[in-house]
Amino acid sequence: MRQFSFTAVSHSPEETAELAERLGAAAEYGTVLCLVGDLGAGKTLFTQGFARGLGVEGEVTSPTFALMNQYRGRLPVTHFDLYRLEREEELDEIGFHEYAEPSGGVVLIEWADKFPEALPEPRVWLMIERGEEDNERRLAFFTTEEDSALWRALTGK
Repeated sequence: MRQFSFTAVSHSPEETAELAERLGAAAEYGTVLCLVGDLGAGKTLFTQGFARGLGVEGEVTSPTFALMNQYRGRLPVTHFDLYRLEREEELDEIGFHEYAEPSGGVVLIEWADKFPEALPEPRVWLMIERGEEDNERRLAFFTTEEDSALWRALTGK
């Protein structure tokens, strides 16, 4: 299976949020974005910008303790944070598979690398890493689905 990748470097939280907002504005039904990165890398900041791009109004917070938040925008948004889960079976306990159905709108999953085999497809992975400067971030996107509005917005193709 062919994999496509794209990398961007952000020099500030504002740049990260602007990129996320642009991608959110391009998102379509069925978009699944899997976010990976250390604590404080910017997963929630990216999600907040992405949600703004989808027209979500109000505060978007990390569902670390709730495990899942839902928002209304141009498309319905389901936002998961899998940080506190220890076993894949816990996904069933929280109804993950029902709520993560891509046809229900847009799905954003923080700490997605904990259970990669259980995630819906097609999906786009976003790995966020700290750069050499304090606010610098390297955002590496990967997918096997090159033909999506999100990927076209990201790569300009």
